[in-house]
Amino acid sequence: MIKVSDTAKVKISQLMSEEGFDVVKDYVRVGVKSGGCSGLSYDLKFDDDLHETDKMFEDNHVKIIIDKKSFLYLVGTTLEYSGGLNGKGFVFNNPNANRTCGCGESFSL
Repeated sequence: MIKVSDTAKVKISQLMSEEGFDVVKDYVRVGVKSGGCSGLSYDLKFDDDLHETDKMFEDNHVKIIIDKKSFLYLVGTTLEYSGGLNGKGFVFNNPNANRTCGCGESFSL
């Protein structure tokens, strides 16, 4: 399961609305792909299509979908949003990551 912080929920709702998605019925698709300076990188986008092989969770009134392969890497992750002086963006606090890069966008197990 993935948790969604209050700050991430607010930003997700805002961005989904700006891009024509509905936070009540559409999804945030979270995944993992090869790449980045640590080997794996996070992928986050909005989606209105739930695939048969997706796992769906809801936390803090946000619907998250994850493909089966990515799910193994993301169990227990908290999605947060940082808008501070060090930069803006979504932050994945992943307890499964052994090493992360300086920017926090890639990791390894």
